[in-house]
Amino acid sequence: MAQIVVRFDKKEKQNTKQLKTNGEIEMNADKVLDVKGLACPMPIVKTKKAINELESGQVLEIHATDKGSKADLTAWAKSGGHELVDQTEEGDVLKFWIKKS
Repeated sequence: MAQIVVRFDKKEKQNTKQLKTNGEIEMNADKVLDVKGLACPMPIVKTKKAINELESGQVLEIHATDKGSKADLTAWAKSGGHELVDQTEEGDVLKFWIKKS
């Protein structure tokens, strides 16, 4: 059974992206949602619930392992009027940053 972990970051963020000293870009998130190990449709269901808890302009970071999440979360963000700020792949983990509209 997969475990769901949600982390809140209470600091207010001015920018979604920050440049690290080594030249890499670091994404800032107001909330992190861990849906690793969950299959469709659960990453979308959990993402919808988590984004509803955010204020407009805040960013949700999602960690998923379901390869279908790439297309699903991209389409879901667009259909909801939210902004898919960035997405990366680190090993088996897909990471998404969605800014609530």
